[in-house]
Amino acid sequence: MSFDPAQALRLAHDTLDIEAAAVLGLKRRLGDDFARAVALVLGITGRVVVMGMGKSGHVGRKIAATLASTGTPAFFVHPAEASHGDLGMIQPRDAVLAVSNSGEVDELTVLLPLVKRLGVPLLAMTGHPQSTLARHADVVLDSGVEKEACPLNLAPTASTTAQLALGDALAVALLDARGFRAEDFARSHPGGALGRRLLTRVSDIMRSGDAVPRVLPGADFSHLMREMTRKGLGASAIADADGRVLGIFTDGDLRRLVETGRDLRALTAREVMHAAPRTIAADALAAEAAEVMEKHRITVLLATGADGRLTGALNSNDLMRAKVI
Repeated sequence: MSFDPAQALRLAHDTLDIEAAAVLGLKRRLGDDFARAVALVLGITGRVVVMGMGKSGHVGRKIAATLASTGTPAFFVHPAEASHGDLGMIQPRDAVLAVSNSGEVDELTVLLPLVKRLGVPLLAMTGHPQSTLARHADVVLDSGVEKEACPLNLAPTASTTAQLALGDALAVALLDARGFRAEDFARSHPGGALGRRLLTRVSDIMRSGDAVPRVLPGADFSHLMREMTRKGLGASAIADADGRVLGIFTDGDLRRLVETGRDLRALTAREVMHAAPRTIAADALAAEAAEVMEKHRITVLLATGADGRLTGALNSNDLMRAKVI
């Protein structure tokens, strides 16, 4: 066996050209059947049951996952397992999406009469619109390609790429028709970065209660320092007896104050605080807090409730621990 780097690169280029052409070929053939497929799925009250064998089965799993994460309940059922009991997972209010390039896979075709007997709508994604699968289907999505990227024209390559792209197109069209929003996506991806950014509130990660450093405006400087040291936020709020924020004093303010050479022991919190500091609502998104910090180059934010009173505080480390930034 010999390896020719130039030949490998040529084949890679050819593969990408063939698969790109396969996807663009789908675009030219999309029409009323695609719109009917979207309407069919929107019209059911159950789930989309995706089936496929071999490489089409792998594609089917991905299509089912994409549908489920974008607002269309869906799951994958292996056709061979369906013949041995899993067909019971399909309910009359569901729809079946069968994926097969040839449309003649035995494990799928044997199920078609049973699916029809259940009265379940059948959507076929196949490269052969005259196949057995297509003839049984209520709607056919043509995923055909001129040739595979495989030099032998045997291994499913361009055909599976076309199936993936067509499945994505279906999911996106359904997403739009359902009015699916970024917040909806985040709710089905709570463990992901987007979920954290769109679901995490300031109140979820802020320090609250006794963990919030605060002093009255008349507090002496040594008391202010002890409060900052004890709470470890890198700052302290200065609030009145009703909890209304008057100012903030940070580690940065301390460094700048020391440089002035003043007698710090004689100062009060009111005299050293930065008045009218930036605050954020406790029910705001934590991502908004990150944006405020970045925009104004600060590392600490005080959080307030609907009544404007101090309810919490957070710093950039809190945001990083929550993986918001």
